[in-house]
Amino acid sequence: MSQQRFTRRGTTKFFFLKDIVSKELIPIRPELGGTNGTDLSPAISDIEGFAVENTPIDTPDLATEFTGNIPGEDKADNSSLTFYEDKVDNALETLLAKGVEGYVVILRKGDIPASKSMDIFPVRVGSRSSTYTTASEPAKFKVSFNVTGKPVQDVAVPAAV
Repeated sequence: MSQQRFTRRGTTKFFFLKDIVSKELIPIRPELGGTNGTDLSPAISDIEGFAVENTPIDTPDLATEFTGNIPGEDKADNSSLTFYEDKVDNALETLLAKGVEGYVVILRKGDIPASKSMDIFPVRVGSRSSTYTTASEPAKFKVSFNVTGKPVQDVAVPAAV
């Protein structure tokens, strides 16, 4: 099997959307930009979570010493984004204040219209806090997200307008 491998840096895009009109939670192109959507990618320093895991349920029985299992509930990992802090502008801090609800939209393979590589996570900001260090590195802040609903995964990136 031949693959065209790539790196996430410079390819993957992260957006924060305040709202998605579609009941299926699949954004259209105008929702990714403008006043509804913010491209977070240029300010992201680190990413954690944004993955769905299944918690299996054990199914022991008397016939064997082996305990099998069946699929259980799906759950999103604890998710967070770490951003570079802007010395003058606080737009990101305002956008991602504690309690804010919206959607983290990830274009895993980049902004390639029709590519089935878009994931949408309904979220609420659980916390936002500056990170402190004496090391010689840029100032950053971390935003922790609670995933509030079932993510939509592997949907087509909307066509360019």
